[in-house]
Amino acid sequence: MYAYTRRYTGPVQAVILDWAGTTVDFGSLAPIHAFTRLFTAEGVPITEAEARKPMGSEKREHVRLICEMPRVAESWKARFGSIPGSADVDRLYEKLIPLQVESIRERATLIPGMAEFAAWAGKRGIGLGGNTGYATEMVPELLQLAAKQGYAPGSNVCATEVPKARPWPHMSLRNAMELGVSNLAACIKVDDTPTGIEEGLNAGMWTIGVAISGNQVGLDLPQWQALSINEQAEKRAAATDIMARSGAHYVIDSVADIIPVIEEIERRLAKGEHPAG
Repeated sequence: MYAYTRRYTGPVQAVILDWAGTTVDFGSLAPIHAFTRLFTAEGVPITEAEARKPMGSEKREHVRLICEMPRVAESWKARFGSIPGSADVDRLYEKLIPLQVESIRERATLIPGMAEFAAWAGKRGIGLGGNTGYATEMVPELLQLAAKQGYAPGSNVCATEVPKARPWPHMSLRNAMELGVSNLAACIKVDDTPTGIEEGLNAGMWTIGVAISGNQVGLDLPQWQALSINEQAEKRAAATDIMARSGAHYVIDSVADIIPVIEEIERRLAKGEHPAG
C-alpha cells in the first residue's frame, strides 16, 4: 500500500485581516459605540460587556444575540410588554446602520504599525485582504479613509456578501480567491475575536490572534498607555489566554508585531509544516 503526501512549501501569499481592533480602531470601539447608542435610544440601555459579547458576528446577528441575552430580553419586556422578536431585530438593524457608519468614521484611524506592515507586504508580494462583520453599506468610507493612511486591501469582503459569516470560512475563502492564492496553507487570517480565528481555522489557514488592540482588552490607545506596567501585564495575560484558547497558532499584541510571525510561518512552511499540523 502507498500513500501520497503533497505539501505546500512556498512563501506566504496572502494575509487576511479583520478591520475593527485589528487594522483600524484601537480598542474596537466603533461597534460598541453604535450598539450602546442604539439600545439606549430604545430605552433599554446595554452594558459595554453585553455589546462586546457577540463581537465578530455579522451585525444583524449581533443585534439578535444581544436581544436574546436574558437581562436584555427582560428589560425589553418591561419596556415594551414582550420580549424582542424578529420584527424588532429587523427594525433595530435598520436603525443601527447609520449609527454604525457614523461610529466607523469616528474610529477609522489605522492601528500603529499597520501602514508599515502594508508597505512591507507590498514589497514582498504578499496580498492583503480585509473582511468584517460590518455590512457592505457600512464600509465605503472606511475603505477610503484607510487608503489615505496607507492601507488599501486588494480584496475586501463583508459579512453580508457571503452565504454564511463567521465562524464559517466563506469570507476568508472569498478573499483568498480574489487575491489569487494557489494554496490555503499560504494564507494567514488575523483577528481579534475567537469567532474570527475559528473562521480562519475552518478555512484551513494559519491564524494570528490579536490580544491588546482589539476586543479582548477594549481600551483605546491613550487608555492602554495610561495603565501601569502591572495592569498592562494582567490584561495582556488574560487577553492572550482567550485568543490562544480560541485555537490561534500565534498571538500578538497588535499588528505592529506581525512581521516576525509571518517570517516564522514561512520558515515552517519551508519545512513542510501546515496549519493543521
